[in-house]
Amino acid sequence: MTIDALFAKLKHPNPNLRSKAMWEIAEVKDENTIPRLMSILDQEDVQYRRAAVKTLGVIGAEVVSPVVNALLNSDNPTVRSSCAKVLAQIAVNHPDVPMPEEGIQGLKQALNDPNPVVNIPAVMTLGEIGSPVFDLLVETLNTTDNIVVQMSIVNALGSMGDERGVEVLRHLSQNKSADPYLQESATSALSRLEMVMKYDS
Repeated sequence: MTIDALFAKLKHPNPNLRSKAMWEIAEVKDENTIPRLMSILDQEDVQYRRAAVKTLGVIGAEVVSPVVNALLNSDNPTVRSSCAKVLAQIAVNHPDVPMPEEGIQGLKQALNDPNPVVNIPAVMTLGEIGSPVFDLLVETLNTTDNIVVQMSIVNALGSMGDERGVEVLRHLSQNKSADPYLQESATSALSRLEMVMKYDS
């Protein structure tokens, strides 16, 4: 099957066929594959765009440079959002491969993106990377004025299963000067984290 036919399959309504095409594209990729997938990230067709995001995630670490470049420099928030999600897919598909530092730094900058369609996926991706970026998440939690980013970080800490999160969330849940909504979220994230840790141990 030609690469064009495989790309056409990324639009297929059947998720199994889309998934099969993603893995095949990653296997037979050439020097045009990554730029071509990147060019789909601004498409109106959500399914097609998601398929491109997932395919880039399957390819893995070698897409990090172009993805971070677009994450930080694209004028299109949809593209920036998709790029944050690509980095999450890399973390999911390649759990044994550390996220390149360039990816982590890109996500760190994306936390300050003014658009929630970008900064929320950036937090979720860092949550997916997990313990190696724990300090970065906590530092952002303590320094950002963006309540949406703070809420996302609290939720990420609640799901990560890193025991260091217990103290951070407990402190926040008891902090009377914190936003009441944030305090409440920290309380529920704390009980979720304790469940995750119990389940993992």
